[in-house]
Amino acid sequence: MTAAALAGDQWADLQGAALLGTDRRPLPEPGTPLAESVDRTDPATALLDLAALAAVRRRAGALPTPAVDAPAPAPDDTRPALPEPAARRLAVLLGTRGGHGSTANLAELLPQWLAAARARGYRPPPALVPALLDTARARSELRGDAVTLAGPLGRWLAPQNPDWRYVTRTAADHDDLDRPGELLWQEGLFAERVTHLTRLRRTDPAAGLALLASTWPTERAEDRVLFLDALQDGLSGADEEFLEAALGDRSKNVRATAAELLSTLPGSALAARMADRARAAVRFADGRLHVTPPDACDAAMQRDGIPVKSPTGRGERAWWFGEVAAAAPLALWTADTGLTPDRLLAVPTVDADGGGGAEWAEDLREAWARAAVRQQNADWARALLGAPPRPGRESRTPGAPAKLLAVLSPAERAAWTAAFVQTHGLGDAFQLLGACATPWTPPLSTAVVAALKRAAELGSYPWSHSGVLGMTERALAPETAPAVEALAADTSPDTAWSDTFTRLAGTLRFRQAMLGELAG
Repeated sequence: MTAAALAGDQWADLQGAALLGTDRRPLPEPGTPLAESVDRTDPATALLDLAALAAVRRRAGALPTPAVDAPAPAPDDTRPALPEPAARRLAVLLGTRGGHGSTANLAELLPQWLAAARARGYRPPPALVPALLDTARARSELRGDAVTLAGPLGRWLAPQNPDWRYVTRTAADHDDLDRPGELLWQEGLFAERVTHLTRLRRTDPAAGLALLASTWPTERAEDRVLFLDALQDGLSGADEEFLEAALGDRSKNVRATAAELLSTLPGSALAARMADRARAAVRFADGRLHVTPPDACDAAMQRDGIPVKSPTGRGERAWWFGEVAAAAPLALWTADTGLTPDRLLAVPTVDADGGGGAEWAEDLREAWARAAVRQQNADWARALLGAPPRPGRESRTPGAPAKLLAVLSPAERAAWTAAFVQTHGLGDAFQLLGACATPWTPPLSTAVVAALKRAAELGSYPWSHSGVLGMTERALAPETAPAVEALAADTSPDTAWSDTFTRLAGTLRFRQAMLGELAG
């Protein structure tokens, strides 16, 4: 037996004794003169001494690995370097150097920093690229911006570390669409293929559709669903024939996804079929909407994506009615009635037999809200939202304002939410604030700061607004820092609100400096 093999056997025996205990597994024979000198009076101490000797022996006998050719250097990165203050700030955000104790969790500010740096086309210091890739590996929402910022060096480093394999599957501004091409689509991992299809749809929708159609029959059902989702980018009437064929897919989820995509195309054949069903279900006469919900969900309705059974537990007829109304083109209602969305919302709803129709009115309004979001119709979203509800009055469309807000322009979203916060405070504003673009506009930021002041004066506790407070640290306009500092100064010291305002002011100053460094 060779010396190396003998050392290996002794090391395995020592491991066994350590795992099982020296009372159950005897210590191995000495094997060397040095090992013979070990005092075995205390087996545990002897085990450690023998392990130390064996470790030295193993390392001393190790042979160098065969020489390998050094890899080619990383491609040149011609982008401008980060300004030195911004590079130091990135090191703080990545945790490679000390942060600022009076600010929010710095990790929450990293997405904002990365987006701003990406927009300005900077390249990071090479020494920070590994830490950047490690951070993005643990936080998938950072990957697009992080991979773009890491640039050619990041792509060069990715094969050197298995933890960074995601880099090759993440779309970035500098990637060459033609580089992977047909080979990537045929042989790539699923995530790589979805990324490639999504990017291709953004630049050449027809080419993306042709690529998907070329392998569609051989794709797995669960993959077909996600590939269909990628068609949302650049969706147009040119995709209708393919989606119509997908309505006959053997997978229920594929059929449902294809139907939803078709319902976003007001000129599609599916939209026309849904319009016919909606006309049969709702008739405008005598200044009222007369509702006759479907009696059954026939095969044609099922093919168009309407499930027979309600997944929500609602009555079947109400479920079918809501699905039909939500998939019908919104232009149908204004064209057939001659009324604007605002006026339609005020029309009373009754059963077809002339009875009360309060439940149908609620179902119809909820379906219109879903259609407005699906079809991205700002006129209907604006009408359904109406003015911010006054205290004690319900919203026109309960549960939907945040989704409807997302249909409006960023400026309209911010203005509507600011008015809501001024009237209602922050108690029910979390989802609405989340729908607003960040950083928030000065009027919205001012409204939020005023609402925080009122909450502190009323004696509530900061943790009752923890969700909104976490959002304010990332989204408040940095220009509101003086107002928040004034709140901190006016609040009784050594209280929870004083600490909260001090921390928030520090975060705003940090963000102000952070964005200024990237701008300069």
